[in-house]
Amino acid sequence: MKQLYTRWGRNLDPQNVLQEYPRPLLKRGSYINLNGYWDYAFTKEFKKPEQYDGQILVPFSPEAVLSGVSRQLQPDEYLWYRRTFTLEKWAEQKTGRRLLLHFGAVDQACVVYVNGQKAARHTGGYLPFEADITALVRDGENELTVAVKDLSDTSYHARGKQRLDRGGMFYTAQSGIWQTVWMEIVPENHITNIEAEPDLGRSVVRIRVSAAGNREIQTTEGKTCNGGMEEHKTEQPITIQIRYPGLYMDRNDRAEISITDPTADNDSPESNHQPADQQMCSISGITGDWIEVPIPDIRPWTCETPYLYFFTVTMGEDRAESYFAMRKFAIEKDEKGIPRICLNGKVQFQNGVLDQGYWPDGLYTAPSDEAMIFDITEMKKSGFNMVRKHIKIEPQRWYWHCDRLGLVVWQDMVNGGEAYQYWFVTYLATVMSWRGITIKDNHPWLLARRDKAGRAEFVREMKETIRLLKGHPSICTWVIFNEGWGQFQTKELTRIAREEDPTRLIDAASGWFDQGCGDLQSVHNYFFKLKVRPEKERAAVLSEIGGHTYREPGHSACEELYGYGACKDRGTLRKAYRELMDKVRALIPQGLCASVYTQWTDIEEEINGVYTWDREVRKIF
Repeated sequence: MKQLYTRWGRNLDPQNVLQEYPRPLLKRGSYINLNGYWDYAFTKEFKKPEQYDGQILVPFSPEAVLSGVSRQLQPDEYLWYRRTFTLEKWAEQKTGRRLLLHFGAVDQACVVYVNGQKAARHTGGYLPFEADITALVRDGENELTVAVKDLSDTSYHARGKQRLDRGGMFYTAQSGIWQTVWMEIVPENHITNIEAEPDLGRSVVRIRVSAAGNREIQTTEGKTCNGGMEEHKTEQPITIQIRYPGLYMDRNDRAEISITDPTADNDSPESNHQPADQQMCSISGITGDWIEVPIPDIRPWTCETPYLYFFTVTMGEDRAESYFAMRKFAIEKDEKGIPRICLNGKVQFQNGVLDQGYWPDGLYTAPSDEAMIFDITEMKKSGFNMVRKHIKIEPQRWYWHCDRLGLVVWQDMVNGGEAYQYWFVTYLATVMSWRGITIKDNHPWLLARRDKAGRAEFVREMKETIRLLKGHPSICTWVIFNEGWGQFQTKELTRIAREEDPTRLIDAASGWFDQGCGDLQSVHNYFFKLKVRPEKERAAVLSEIGGHTYREPGHSACEELYGYGACKDRGTLRKAYRELMDKVRALIPQGLCASVYTQWTDIEEEINGVYTWDREVRKIF
């Protein structure tokens, strides 16, 4: 396979890799970035190596060329990371302080050691975790070690599109640390989570703050609980200050938005040039309780005007920043009684594109923040108002950019399960879907879900995914299963997802094996005439279409070709795309509510992108 680079990968500064604050929904001043060069070694045994093989550039996986390693971690191996960090006068500072170590994502399972002592262990290659390492560190130099095991597609763990034997619609497997590693110093009593739930109809936002290290306060509330015994609550007083932004214009004076520059980083409201007419609202409460705040003169979030409301939470010595948007996604019926996807009570046809989130030089990891911004802004320039993030969870900064730039997101859960029966879930299922034939999801062998532990893990990770991301205003839809890959108990999981987040739409089974639940009747159609079958309650969507292929000379990684309809040149590709979109538009009056074109970029053999994999040539416009 030919090695391609993006412009951001070619210009990468190893001393300044992904330095931006990684958690925009809970941002505080204390931040120590640990990206950069670490020592690494591969071993056959779970034993810390006496010598290391070289240096790896974190957070790029060893399989990615930007890591400097370019080597596949095998299921029978361990990958070890090591680096040191220095704390000055920690003994003087640590009284009343905690040192938290954060990992954005490590694929698949890992154990973390600080100065030789176990600090954390974690399984789940797409979700963040943290460890309180206060008691494990010392003044001066400290050693941080991480041991990684990745079974990839030989296990039931979540794996997305990764496969050790890449090919077709499955791509190079990656492993190890692939999101930012960082630390922060926080007070003993500190904020751990901020939730903001907008209620557009009532013109209010509800905010709840969670905290760690709280003192217990005995209350007399709820005496009927616990057999009449007094209830103990952990409480801390907090103050919330919400900024009501004035109006901004973007650089081309096309639309009013709540940031000065739609392509700038704009990490926090303090980094913006705030307008003179900005208003402030201050309200007090306690941690653990929902605090309802009226929002006057509401400016709804839309793709054209993505207004964000920034706010600050102060709890004792701790202070954190966050944001929310006033908006509502729902299914509502039009004047003909057809269910439609609506944003803020208005019908919105969601013209989407499938995005796998792969990079030729960084694999799962974008080479820079600017690279992520490029994809999102170019999607909007290409006429898309929605992106389906396909069975991958991105770093939280990606969602922040969708929030502030106004791009609707459908978020897939990451698939897992045993080896898939492709003759059934791909080939036979395609024909069955076209003919309107479905089956129950109680066939564990056919749907690769025989392992009880694997099913429990999927449910747990689905809940964690929703809790992690539901604060992002841009997310419209949770996609639970894709094309039957590891599908099981769809109705029950839809109920669980709805319980975790009743404010979003749910695509319970994207593609086929529809169990009649969720908010969307979701069909994949690459080979047959496009059609729509409107239902009474669920909106009809074509959640994957297109996939036309064209190899751009000099910008393709593989000689092999995979896609759904070969085009001989760019002109033929554009004609095929335009004709497809004409057919999509013709179905909107009949009840079609959204479409998702496959896909945003080429990836390895799959050369059906709007852009080439290196993001240098836009093939469709």
